[in-house]
Amino acid sequence: MDFFTSMNVSSSGMASNRKRMNAISSNIANAQTTRTVEGGPYRRKEVVFGSEPARENFSDVLEGEMGANIQKVHATEVLSVNEAPILKYEPGHVDANDKGYVAYPNVNVMKEMADMISASRSYEANISALNTAKSMAMKSLEIGR
Repeated sequence: MDFFTSMNVSSSGMASNRKRMNAISSNIANAQTTRTVEGGPYRRKEVVFGSEPARENFSDVLEGEMGANIQKVHATEVLSVNEAPILKYEPGHVDANDKGYVAYPNVNVMKEMADMISASRSYEANISALNTAKSMAMKSLEIGR
């Protein structure tokens, strides 16, 4: 295992949290969207994370047990959550049904903000890990001088 493996693992965490942040931003932006291309109100998005061995080439696969314990993260998919919409009585709204109710997305902006803070902290932690690995690699190069 080398410094590039830890940098690769950290960068996979940053990329995954960036996708999570994009989904959260979309949820917040569309919290009041009553009309979509698919029909009906906006459906909240969630990112599903998965892990995989941090193997970059064939020699990493042959490395054995030590390489198998190092796991990268990746966003496997972005799901549209199938939750019931929130119905509000607004008979004058253009999207009101025949009973005067408008279907709004089931997006809790406070929960989305908390998730955004969590994604931001995870991203920052991965940046710190990446910078530490980079610093260790630079110190190792200085030893050879």
